Amino acid sequence: MARFFDVHPHDPQARSIGQVVQLLRDDALIAYPTDSGYALGCRMESHTGADRIRAIRHLTDKHHFTLMCTDFAQLGQLVRLDNAPFRAIKAATPGPYTFILPATKEVPRRLAHPKKKTVGVRIPDSRVVQAILHELGEPLLSSTLILPGDTEPQTDGWTVKEELDHVVDAVIEAGEVSAAPTTVVDWSEGYPEVVREGAGDPDRFS
Repeated sequence: MARFFDVHPHDPQARSIGQVVQLLRDDALIAYPTDSGYALGCRMESHTGADRIRAIRHLTDKHHFTLMCTDFAQLGQLVRLDNAPFRAIKAATPGPYTFILPATKEVPRRLAHPKKKTVGVRIPDSRVVQAILHELGEPLLSSTLILPGDTEPQTDGWTVKEELDHVVDAVIEAGEVSAAPTTVVDWSEGYPEVVREGAGDPDRFS
């Protein structure tokens, strides 16, 4: 049964955040609210988390995981950035965008796309997520919580707990969450290609 944390969306309680982070350090998989729906998350070094996420969402090994970053400096350690994407991505973050870019050696090979060697990265505009990332001190391996058969991410913590009570270790509730997923922009070929339109304005990358 998943532990349930009810936290304030703008001033998340340090004690609750600390408990969530300790669970993550103990190899937990959490469901947490972002600025664009719920996501599933675990430590990047977790050896079970990625497979658990794939099982819940019915994903193949070609799915692009997202590394949730606290800031642009951390993002830059995980992916290779030329001048054009550097400027464009910096201007669009934090916000509801996921960027697909070539992974650096900081990213475990098992988390990158098996052929393209790419990975998704994003910097969320969420105080709850930022609090978790700051306390954890490292990126969070994530995937939008869109369940099989659904087209939009989950948005309510209690519903998530009912649906996933026995397959995740913790669920965080933090009030109202947008139902729109991130806008996904693939920069892996050196130019921006919008592969999913979501909460972020896609026109700035067209």
